[in-house]
Amino acid sequence: MSGIQLPIYQKQNIVLYKEGVMQQGNAMIVNETFLKVFLNGLEIATLVCSPIAYKELAVGFLLSEGLLPDLADIKNINCNDKEKWVHVETTISTTQKEEGSAPPVNDVDQLPLVKSSSSFLADMIPRLINLLEEKSSTFRLTGGVHGAALADSQNMFAMYEDIGRHNAVDRALGYSFLNQIDNADKILLLSGRVSSEILIKAVRRGVPVVVSRSAPTQLALELADRFGVTVIGFARGEQFNIYSHKERIICSNGS
Repeated sequence: MSGIQLPIYQKQNIVLYKEGVMQQGNAMIVNETFLKVFLNGLEIATLVCSPIAYKELAVGFLLSEGLLPDLADIKNINCNDKEKWVHVETTISTTQKEEGSAPPVNDVDQLPLVKSSSSFLADMIPRLINLLEEKSSTFRLTGGVHGAALADSQNMFAMYEDIGRHNAVDRALGYSFLNQIDNADKILLLSGRVSSEILIKAVRRGVPVVVSRSAPTQLALELADRFGVTVIGFARGEQFNIYSHKERIICSNGS
């Protein structure tokens, strides 16, 4: 079953104060909704999200929770856009999980190392992060969403915006999972900060490089060092900071 999804934003009448004068105006406001995620009949979580791409979000969330090891484990996905729920049925038995939980830090011992021999030219990083900004049309209209995308050495794909940066990342990773895309030569592009939770999502899906316009946290960098992820922050204009595993980023002159 499916239904018509809400638009990601809508026009709202406002009163604008500017230079000592109040006047009528309007603004674009992001829409927000709740999505219930079920796994094998159990309600796993209720996500607060933008009203788009529910299937990708639900699958990406379950991936981040470590509950979907392989695409072949999925028997069926039933998504109802109107009633806002996604039921995922798998071949794996499900135990009750605390509602709304994120991947806890003490689960990191179960994570695999990110093994990737891919390298990336330094001058492509600004081009890709600028492309993420250019494609962030909802942010330009509303200022109320985060963006995330996957990219290869040529271009960006699977780009999503959402009120939550975690949701945007889960959608991009859910898209690559459902479409059986190998992440070993991919970059995760972010508009928001690189927290430990975001880093864990990248590790679970084998993404070797995470690039953000914002900053990483100390714990995210500890995990990046440990699991083999290159973290790049403050990618703005023609410069960026490389915080971990700098060997994957090379200059065109070979340095």
